[in-house]
Amino acid sequence: MKIKGRNKVNPNFNMSSMTDIVFLLLIFFMITSTLVTTSALDILLPKANGKTENRKSVSVSITKNLTFYIDTKKVSENQLENKLLAVLSKKESPTIVLRAAEGVPIEKAVKVMDIANRNRFKVILAVRPK
Repeated sequence: MKIKGRNKVNPNFNMSSMTDIVFLLLIFFMITSTLVTTSALDILLPKANGKTENRKSVSVSITKNLTFYIDTKKVSENQLENKLLAVLSKKESPTIVLRAAEGVPIEKAVKVMDIANRNRFKVILAVRPK
């Protein structure tokens, strides 16, 4: 009597699982790379050891020539508080990312922090890594 085994080992390699993993990694990196974008203003930030959080928040930028921007829109210093209130009134946890260029007088940054303190906004100071 000849007994034959039913289980045979197939020497072929199936690539379908490998392509699934590659596509999942591709999608993951595409999604995470879109979260890294910053606002379009080119400001040289001061160096520090911390890391700036990148959330859906409003960016207030102060350039070297003391021009104020909310995200990418130019705003006068007098209208800054009114514009911030208009933009952040609809947000659940209002957060301001303060992007002050190197060499900006501290009084200008304190003015933005004072506006945030009066209106109970959270302030994050943006820096560039060392």
